[in-house]
Amino acid sequence: MRVLLFGATGMVGRGVLRECLQAADVEQVLAVGRTSTSQQHPKLREMIRPSLMDVGEVEAELRDFDACFFCLGVSSAGLTEARYTEVTYDWTLTVANILARLNPQMTFVYVSGAGTDSTESGRSMWARVKGKTENALMRLPFKGVYLFRPGVIQPLHGIQSKTGSYRWFYTLTAPLLPILRALFPAQILTTQTIGRAMLAVARHGAQRPVLESRDIYAIGSAAVQ
Repeated sequence: MRVLLFGATGMVGRGVLRECLQAADVEQVLAVGRTSTSQQHPKLREMIRPSLMDVGEVEAELRDFDACFFCLGVSSAGLTEARYTEVTYDWTLTVANILARLNPQMTFVYVSGAGTDSTESGRSMWARVKGKTENALMRLPFKGVYLFRPGVIQPLHGIQSKTGSYRWFYTLTAPLLPILRALFPAQILTTQTIGRAMLAVARHGAQRPVLESRDIYAIGSAAVQ
């Protein structure tokens, strides 16, 4: 399996990259982003792009992939709706439209979030924009589109969030998260579980396109690397 990975330097993306590199059936990972992952591995190749809006310039490099894991995202804190829409909707759909044309056999997995508003009409700005993005992705002619909606995520294997406020949260809750995860395993996911679930969905699909935390937990826990 050949995998495209967007957002490989973020918390979820790093977890997905780790699982891809360890998976026996993944022969190549192309990580596309604005900065390097700073990792070296025989399976890993990187493409540094100043902006995702210009990926059309390198279409030849984006052909013949079996799966795309789109883990790129930002916090909506401090952003206007226009700016958050640009980063969340415009960037994602620019990439997805190109990939759907080049790789119609591809499975596209998008990291959304718990509480996403599929109606696009609720009060929460970030949830509306995420819902708009999900709905647009579902209309593209991929082999399959799966929308991951995790809630609380525990980073493992030395992985950290790039967002300062999230790092503080994980630092403060580090002693509690393992306990809470033991009590509520389907509500508090790990970066490992999410990565394994993405690979499982790329291999076998899933029963529904929108996968909430409990669905991700069930798929990721059952997956064997």
